[in-house]
Amino acid sequence: MSHEERKLLAWHETLKLHELVAYQSTGLMKLKMSIKKVSDHELKELYQKCIHDLESNLKELLKFYPSAQGYQARDEEDLREDIGFFAADLLGLSKELIRCLAAAITETATPALRKTFTNQLLGAIHCHERVFTYMHKHGYYPAYDLGLLLGHDIENAQMALKMKI
Repeated sequence: MSHEERKLLAWHETLKLHELVAYQSTGLMKLKMSIKKVSDHELKELYQKCIHDLESNLKELLKFYPSAQGYQARDEEDLREDIGFFAADLLGLSKELIRCLAAAITETATPALRKTFTNQLLGAIHCHERVFTYMHKHGYYPAYDLGLLLGHDIENAQMALKMKI
């Protein structure tokens, strides 16, 4: 099968697509919720540019969902409540903290600081586990149902795109 003939994304591409859409949807919602609080004109312009860029990114990425492994079309009336947004934001924070701490450990020469970073990394991993467990239990992160997971991505992206500034 040639490269051009492929109709489905590879599994790893589908998972990366999910991560990028989920992360950018949450970021877009946060920017749209907070831009009203920004009083500095130049900073507000930066927010508006970032909002525009994230909206463009999401619109572009959503076009790939019908080709994603496990994709299932969904009705728009299946939208979930906003609490999933707050849980996803917390999950994203914990993931980013884990990445930052892991990178910091590899760049640290001082043993006491490395030990502190390591302890904080373990704490961040436990935090991530608690947040994931909460999200999974309440249906906000259906990790074992790729079709449903991708459907949640689409819902969140559409919700972010529809939010007014």
